[in-house]
Amino acid sequence: MTLNQLRAFVEAERLGSFTAAARAMDIAQASASELVRRLETELDAELFARGSRTLALTSAGQELLPYAQQAVEAAESGTRAVRSLGSLGGGTATFGVLRNADYYLLSNLVQLFHARYPSVRVRLVGQNSAETAAAVAAGRIEAGLVVLPIEDEGLVVTPLLRDEVFFVSASEERTRTPVTIEAFSRTPLVLYDAHYGWQDPTRRQLAERAQLAGVSVDPLIELEHVEAALGLVAAGVGDTIASRAVVAGATFPAGLRTVPFADPLYDTIALVKRRGHPLSRATRELVRIAEDTLREIRDDLGLSTPTT
Repeated sequence: MTLNQLRAFVEAERLGSFTAAARAMDIAQASASELVRRLETELDAELFARGSRTLALTSAGQELLPYAQQAVEAAESGTRAVRSLGSLGGGTATFGVLRNADYYLLSNLVQLFHARYPSVRVRLVGQNSAETAAAVAAGRIEAGLVVLPIEDEGLVVTPLLRDEVFFVSASEERTRTPVTIEAFSRTPLVLYDAHYGWQDPTRRQLAERAQLAGVSVDPLIELEHVEAALGLVAAGVGDTIASRAVVAGATFPAGLRTVPFADPLYDTIALVKRRGHPLSRATRELVRIAEDTLREIRDDLGLSTPTT
């Protein structure tokens, strides 16, 4: 079995004829047909049902197709990676960042990358971690940074740093001692990431704790951005949560009080990529810069490295 045989099979299925497949591969029509015939001989199975104007897969062809597509895609990706070695004179880097990327010094990620590789196109997507993980798993972006936990089927997950999450309030009374999940459930809560709600990884941790304690967490107000939530908390509307990176940020409102959870709560930030799909060199370099940036913020804020 050769790569050319698999490529001829994939192209014939995609385009519906050996003639079109040959044109796409820049070979003679007879050569494309012969490549598939040799593949069928080796497998001792017909891959296409002949006789109609458009090729149709047999059951054997349907079984082989996803494996053939994966082999052809891997070979083409490897070729592109080798050809781009040493120069990074082109290509596209695709990467997902955290919704609160600014607090982890990731806002200048594109600027740093572009200064070094001005010819490389960059597609940087900032969204909730649940959406980032789904986008990487589906192949819409190559890699991304997420807060755990996420649905990790088909993904390689590499934890990078751990950031403690605090209870935030304008109330002195409610911040005298570390907050329990029971006390948390009784406060007027202003929570962010309204679109993803309880799919958000930090909220998922809180929901699991509440379930184990036999209580429920029902926010008074839900909105999208942490800055808006902090503004309402500063106005005395309710209480919220925020990671150490957010609390240490220059825009954290004066006068707000923070206290840890009685059972400490952490955001674990991790890199995710698709299992079995090597990163392009451009995205690999963008990942390296992102990891260096996170190490810098980890050291500056005294954050910890996740334990395995």
